[in-house]
Amino acid sequence: MALPLKYNFRNVVVRWRSSMTTVLGIGAVVAVVIVLRAMARGIEASSGNTGDPRNVLVVRKGSQAESGSLVTREHFRTVQYLDEVARNENGEAVASAEVIVMVTAPRRGGGGEANTLLRGITPRGIELRPQVRLVDGRWFDPGHREVVVSRRLGRRFEGFEVGGTLRAGPTVLSIVGHFDAGGSAFDSEVWLDADEARSIFDREQYSSILVRPRDEAALQSLVNRVENDKQLTLRAEREVDYYAKQTATALPIKIVASLLGGAMSLGAVFAAMNTMYASVASRTREIGTLRVLGFSRRAVVASFLIEGGILAGIGGAVGCLLALPMNGYSAGTLDFQTFAETLFEFRVTPDLMAAGIAFAVSIGVVGSLLPALRAARLPVISALKSL
Repeated sequence: MALPLKYNFRNVVVRWRSSMTTVLGIGAVVAVVIVLRAMARGIEASSGNTGDPRNVLVVRKGSQAESGSLVTREHFRTVQYLDEVARNENGEAVASAEVIVMVTAPRRGGGGEANTLLRGITPRGIELRPQVRLVDGRWFDPGHREVVVSRRLGRRFEGFEVGGTLRAGPTVLSIVGHFDAGGSAFDSEVWLDADEARSIFDREQYSSILVRPRDEAALQSLVNRVENDKQLTLRAEREVDYYAKQTATALPIKIVASLLGGAMSLGAVFAAMNTMYASVASRTREIGTLRVLGFSRRAVVASFLIEGGILAGIGGAVGCLLALPMNGYSAGTLDFQTFAETLFEFRVTPDLMAAGIAFAVSIGVVGSLLPALRAARLPVISALKSL
């Protein structure tokens, strides 16, 4: 015969002081784990939300990122005139040769300096990225040392407002506009003219080529043609696939979340265990009475496990509530591919909260196991005689 659930809920309420300690301890653990997971999820979402499935990105074979790739001007001329490449209404190839460089800028509020990416693009580069829209000012005018920056970078770095300046070595670049990239990786970039970027930073070559094939069949043909041409020594893949793979920054955060969560969960297990041992000590006569009334050892064990699970479940819900305000919070972290600052938003999703509550319940059940076994093994006569 099992003990009714209302018995467990009553014990949680009656012993509210010890229950509150356990709930807050487990809640803190769950909140930390969820926030770290939300951070990794936000970084992954930023990369996964980048690019257009119609586009193909071409980089040097063997390079893991655009920043480590070199593409010659001859390569660009060859690729843009391939039959598979789409043409716009003016008959121009929808292709953009681009340059990736890095500069240092001061954070707002005296937060030191950080690296940020400058992307040099050709006029077709904006056309290839419909998700990026101008929200303030105007687009840069090639040859005039002008740049546009993402609105998020404008909020994060000193002098990145429209009309401000960005220093790139001895060159001062004027900021003439802000763009919004819809939470994609482009929100971490500054854009300027590609040939101007090569001139300022003394680059003979480009970093990558972004190209729009005519249709899906042309896309597959273009990828195969670039990959199999031994003279080009280039690698081609869908733009969205490339950015989906650029999630190396999230991996260390996931590892930290697992290690920190594991270490903190041990502390939470001991906290739950301490609470349940104290509950057993204070309810010795009550446990003996339950045994006399006909409740089996198994029923007593199950009751204490359920009680621990209830406490931990409440703690998990508290942890979710503590982590929820971080949802949508914008922050930046170091990208281990480019060593520039990457902007992202924390994403506290329903599945993360559900996993957090399940994690909390498992802590409560594990922490209650030994006290539950001790309660079940108490001699009935000795338990009834206890004060």
